Amino acid sequence: MQALAQAIEGHPQRRTIDRALVSLLDICRKETEPEAWRIVSGTLADISEALTVFRPRREVRKVAVFGSARTTAEDPSYRLAEQLAAAAVEAGFEVITGAGGGIMEAANRGAGCEASIGLNVDLPFEQHPNPIVSSCEGRLLHFRYFFTRKLFFLRESDAVVVLPGGFGTLDELFESLTLVQTGRTPPVPVVLLAPEDDAFWASWQQEVQRQMTHRGLISPEDRSLVVLADNAQSAMEHICRFYRVFHAAELHSDRVELQLNVELSVSELEQLNRDFDDLVDQGAIQAAETCDEEGYLRPCLRFHFDKRRMGRLYQLIHALNALELPACPALEQPGQRRCLLP
Repeated sequence: MQALAQAIEGHPQRRTIDRALVSLLDICRKETEPEAWRIVSGTLADISEALTVFRPRREVRKVAVFGSARTTAEDPSYRLAEQLAAAAVEAGFEVITGAGGGIMEAANRGAGCEASIGLNVDLPFEQHPNPIVSSCEGRLLHFRYFFTRKLFFLRESDAVVVLPGGFGTLDELFESLTLVQTGRTPPVPVVLLAPEDDAFWASWQQEVQRQMTHRGLISPEDRSLVVLADNAQSAMEHICRFYRVFHAAELHSDRVELQLNVELSVSELEQLNRDFDDLVDQGAIQAAETCDEEGYLRPCLRFHFDKRRMGRLYQLIHALNALELPACPALEQPGQRRCLLP
């Protein structure tokens, strides 16, 4: 306890740490069952180990690749995952997978161990680390729980690519879409990737999304949350384009702040306000400046909006990235979170 007191003295997040310790103390007073403390201990260990692995790699954007562990090396999807990962590394991204076989092994193979991170989960069957992430020190994490693993998949990923898979793959896809749609995670590109002659995602989009839209369970604009691709190049072109002008988003309870790589002109801002007037709850889209996570000053857009309109927000981001702007270094480094001079 003395070491803890010394560690948090003067810490910039002291208030948040105090709240966490109060919660832990409350559990300590009320819980004596071994299982409860196994959950607490395992969760904290998962978080601590994951933060340690990701901390030195925060500046590089990462692509999460989901897909079946049962896909064989002869399956066209295996080769496609390998090509996608290689293209991601070439564009400056690192690749995160579930560290298992099949699609996950293919993606790690395409990225190489030095650009791969594997988030393994302890299972009694099927989920054994593949030899690529196992061969590189500090690139493989063993999670005790699915929920902490999912937390770091979405926290650390700047793009999600999903190849054909079963229950686990669809769970990861729907978890990603749920967190994006509800505003619990900032906007990231979500690409559904399958070989050109494979209708897996095309039929999924036609049947599942059409039925949801027809019943009013999702908005028509929510279909903008995903794009389909049938080759690695088009998938990476979409991901890189997503970060061409748009850099990151800060979502607050009733407003959003879109950090940009370049400043917009007055006429461009006026056009956005005309085209997306329906997205703004009150006032207008305003140009401003903000500090990003690295403390760099960036241009941004601020406005009030309804978080139920996340699909429409994606449409705004696509419109931003489609603007014809003069070439500059900030627009040419989609794989880097830090691409502006201080």
